[in-house]
Amino acid sequence: MPNIKIFSGSSHQDLSQKSADRLGLELGTVVTKKFSNQETCVEIGERVPTEDVYIVQSGCGEINDNLMELLIMVNACKIASASWVTTVILVMPCFQYARQGKKDKKDKSQAPVSAKLVANMLSVVDHNITMDLHASRIQGFFDIPVDNLYAEPAVIKWIRENISGWRNCTVVSPDVDGARELNVGFALIHKGQKKASEVDHVILVRDVKGHVAILVDDMADTCGTICHGADKLLSAEAILVYSILTHGIFSSPAISLINNACFEAAVVTNVLPQKDKMKHYSKI
Repeated sequence: MPNIKIFSGSSHQDLSQKSADRLGLELGTVVTKKFSNQETCVEIGERVPTEDVYIVQSGCGEINDNLMELLIMVNACKIASASWVTTVILVMPCFQYARQGKKDKKDKSQAPVSAKLVANMLSVVDHNITMDLHASRIQGFFDIPVDNLYAEPAVIKWIRENISGWRNCTVVSPDVDGARELNVGFALIHKGQKKASEVDHVILVRDVKGHVAILVDDMADTCGTICHGADKLLSAEAILVYSILTHGIFSSPAISLINNACFEAAVVTNVLPQKDKMKHYSKI
């Protein structure tokens, strides 16, 4: 495949390697280091003129360091190709600061919209590819083309292949999306929060008695919502409870909560690295 270079940031090298392997390409050489004052230094180890450059950097790990590393990588590619027409395309399957995409009316007037700030910073690239943005409005924050991909086809495929009773299932979601492709029932679950990342209560709208309940969401951080939701579904006499998530952030102590919850499994995509968690926790 000519005229394409793929470079990986530090956040998720396994995903970058899988992408390159699928395309039959080698990952480009990147040398990243920190100076003694913790400044990030990035060197692109290959020539990139006349190439379309894809940089893969997901929103995980040391979020702020990885964002700065990404911006430096983009700058290095742009400088190397100053006299050529080169497209720098960012592949960021989990968009950083996506949950800070609006200004809540209850917040103070000086509250930031950090997702817009990050979108402005990323305008240095020519194109952005992401997945399941936390809020659709974020796509409009960018002044560059954005392809927002969806995990739904992979989720539906997994359900059909791995849940034997899927025809008798109810898809449960905090958002009004979801069950049309499977042609199954849908239930809404509403979460009440005292503050961000801390769920006070959940309310289930629709009967799930005797059904396999599949709790879907785009993002799980502390996992309070899905664990409270699983308890609510089981108490409503669901037969089995699964959770399917695009972005499994799993901040501490989320994994322990999931492993001790009533899920048959918590299924995630690989837009964030999960191998270590899967080794140690059977329900992931």
